[in-house]
Amino acid sequence: MRRLPITVILLGLTSFWTDAGSEMIFPLLPVFLTTTLGASPTFLGTVEGAADLVASMLKLVAGRLSDRLGMRKPLVVGGYGIAGVMRPLVAFATAPWHVLVVRLTDRVGKGVRGAPRDALIADAAPEGMASRAFGFHTAMDHAGAVVGPLIGAALLASGMPMRTIFLWAALPGALALVTTLFVPETAPPVKVVPAAPTLGPIAALPTPFWRLLLIFALFGLGNSSDAFLLLRAKELGVPAVSIPILWSAFHVSKVGWSAIGGALGDSLPKRHTIVAGWAVYALVYLLFAFAQAPWQIWCLFLLYGAYYGLTEPVQKALVREVVPVEFRGSAFGWYNFVIGVMALPASLLVGAIWQAAGPFVALATGAGLAAAASASLLVWKEGSPAG
Repeated sequence: MRRLPITVILLGLTSFWTDAGSEMIFPLLPVFLTTTLGASPTFLGTVEGAADLVASMLKLVAGRLSDRLGMRKPLVVGGYGIAGVMRPLVAFATAPWHVLVVRLTDRVGKGVRGAPRDALIADAAPEGMASRAFGFHTAMDHAGAVVGPLIGAALLASGMPMRTIFLWAALPGALALVTTLFVPETAPPVKVVPAAPTLGPIAALPTPFWRLLLIFALFGLGNSSDAFLLLRAKELGVPAVSIPILWSAFHVSKVGWSAIGGALGDSLPKRHTIVAGWAVYALVYLLFAFAQAPWQIWCLFLLYGAYYGLTEPVQKALVREVVPVEFRGSAFGWYNFVIGVMALPASLLVGAIWQAAGPFVALATGAGLAAAASASLLVWKEGSPAG
């Protein structure tokens, strides 16, 4: 079996360190904001919603910029550098708005690096190995999300103050930045023709790509925040102290399934692998609606990891497959933008239904939208990358 390129391996390590540092902070942030700084739950929601919106917008712009420059690495290094420097500064926050500023700047880094990094992986991946390359990267990302909360929980249990833990998160951030410096630039193999300064070469990207993006948006409308599943877990009796362990176990499942999904995406039709992942999503949501005991919740979260593994790397590999090589950065910018933007209406929709009609109807709605997206993807015509 061919080895993955060094570019893919180093970017995987970078994501591991980045997520380890981020997840040392993120699970503790709600408590820090509401208890230490006296922020309201509404402000907490505002912080995360604004941060995700900023990241989604910048992914679109950064992807386009990487195509125009003909280089990906400077944006990737800059994005990880911004996040690595800013994230630990939450330790010095004395008012809720300080956290908002740090989170927004942190997400600026995420937005700047996201699409160029995906395009860099797509450029470096050999033909027939794109799903495996993205699968490795996704697995490393989730592995960091396993390690980070466990480190944070261990330090907190040892008596270390939260502010000190936030400062220690600078170490994996620094390791991530150093790792990116060794990533070789893999310029697009086709010379980029300068274009007008727009958000993206809309006319240059093929029609099948836009249709595919609409299908992803349809699925995204039912893909609400996983916080609702954690809420369901709490409703069914999973103790609050067990939630971080449940969350880490969930990420362990993601790691394993990302490797499996990457391999399947290169050996089977990509749309079939994605539909299989969406089918798992629909099934899990329906079973969450019917669940009645905590042990069922644990089993469902482990199964839920299969959805991420079968879809995240393969969707990116499919985007790579259907767009011209010289516009990959723009394509990944649009892809990340749509995925990120749809998260807000999806959560608002499910939250409103949950409040009005209960969890069963809300979760069943998500399953129904996943089924509709699956049917659409099965009849989608791939066409040619040339448009």
